[in-house]
Amino acid sequence: MRLNQLIDDFSKLGIENLDIKNIRYNSNDVESGDLFVATKGYVTDGHKYVKNAYEKGAVVAVVEDYVDVDIPQIKVENSRIALADLSNRYFNSPSEKLNMVGITATNGKTTTSFMLDTIYRLAGYKTGIIGTVYTKYADVMVPSILTTPESYDLQRYLSDMVENKIKKVTMEVSSSAQELYRNKNIDFNIVTFNNFSREHIDQHGSFENYYKFKSKLIREAKDKTACVLNMDFDEIAKLKDETKGQVVAYSLKNSAYDCTIKDLDLSTGFGKFTFEVLKEIEFNGIKIKPEKFDIELSASGYSSVMNAVAAIIVALLEGIDKEIIIKALKLFSGVERRCEMIYDGSFKVLDDHFANVRNIDVTLDTLKQMKYKNLHVLYAIRGSRGVELNRETSERMVQWFKDLGLDKVIATLSKDVVGKKDIVLDEELEVFKNTMSEHDMNFEIIDTLSEAIRVTLDDVNDGDVLLLAGCQGMDKGAGFLFDELSKMNKTDLEVLKDKVENRIC
Repeated sequence: MRLNQLIDDFSKLGIENLDIKNIRYNSNDVESGDLFVATKGYVTDGHKYVKNAYEKGAVVAVVEDYVDVDIPQIKVENSRIALADLSNRYFNSPSEKLNMVGITATNGKTTTSFMLDTIYRLAGYKTGIIGTVYTKYADVMVPSILTTPESYDLQRYLSDMVENKIKKVTMEVSSSAQELYRNKNIDFNIVTFNNFSREHIDQHGSFENYYKFKSKLIREAKDKTACVLNMDFDEIAKLKDETKGQVVAYSLKNSAYDCTIKDLDLSTGFGKFTFEVLKEIEFNGIKIKPEKFDIELSASGYSSVMNAVAAIIVALLEGIDKEIIIKALKLFSGVERRCEMIYDGSFKVLDDHFANVRNIDVTLDTLKQMKYKNLHVLYAIRGSRGVELNRETSERMVQWFKDLGLDKVIATLSKDVVGKKDIVLDEELEVFKNTMSEHDMNFEIIDTLSEAIRVTLDDVNDGDVLLLAGCQGMDKGAGFLFDELSKMNKTDLEVLKDKVENRIC
């Protein structure tokens, strides 16, 4: 592709109209004939690597600041916007040829995406999914580093999806992606904003900035795009008047909007409820008339209920029959480590990543509604994420533990499984200890996850519930649990074994 095909007003740049083999934003990937875009990120600055890109064969560099390297340079105001625009043109705007659904939320993006993908596949569509776990379509499966891939990679995946005749694409849209323009130029048919709470404050600088970037997906939606909004959150509700998109509003708490639920039952840990369309909705030539139907989930937790409601509405807007939706949600057993029921034998074991305060609220509210004898909690302290996050989560946990009648929590540093970037720092351990002590909560700290699993299981009896909670430090918890239950000669381990063998984390 010629350079003038990629850049508007190319004639004003005063450089040669070169042939461009490919676009690169990582200098290590550069080959002869490539264009290199020097992007600025949270960790490093691509301008440091222009020389390396030149030495590897780059013929032109896109920069925000000129660098002292003998390579033609195109200066732009924001190189991340340039990367998104260049990539979209290079791959010929692939999202315009696909049916795209963008999902954002503080919690539950992944589960909502997987639910919707299950519905699509049962309806007979070839699907693609892009998110926290992986990018997957046709025979391609790439484990994710970023929830939303860098703009070049995203456009490359979408272009390949077009070639593979994918019909429905479900995509998680993170706040980071929106701040760094990764999802710029993506032509969404439907977008959703499912829930909102404090998260990523350090990353974005403030809670206000987090909301600013999180809400871009809705605020910048086109008039042809449906915006599915959870009105139970004030920050989401006010976006109703700040978007050009067609708003479809729902609530799990009242009947004032387009859709709601009734008769929720979480006594077994698995949600049952009646979904109700309250008002006629018309979108893209599809009319949805008021009706109600019963949903029974095989994914556990109140969070799964919230995620299912968003997925149901999107599926209805796509014209998918309610019977397919009902069947698909019954088949879907959940995403790993998202309030996942990994063992349902003489006692139950839930596995959850406990990432933030909102996540904790939803998971422990589920436990409050379940029926069981005694609750046991093993918590992997979140390492290298800062004192403030650990203080917030510890405070919220202990409040819930008191409400749930828990008299002791076992915590682990997971030294046998975490890498350098997830090591629990001394100050993070101290804030956990201090919070538990201030609230008179008994606790025990165990260095390794394997030992913590063994010790915790010693006190678990028939009819009890065990919660394995924590992010990276608990990723291997299910595996250790399987080993210990095998030693106990438990015979009902087929589901747990399958989950362990097919884990991505």
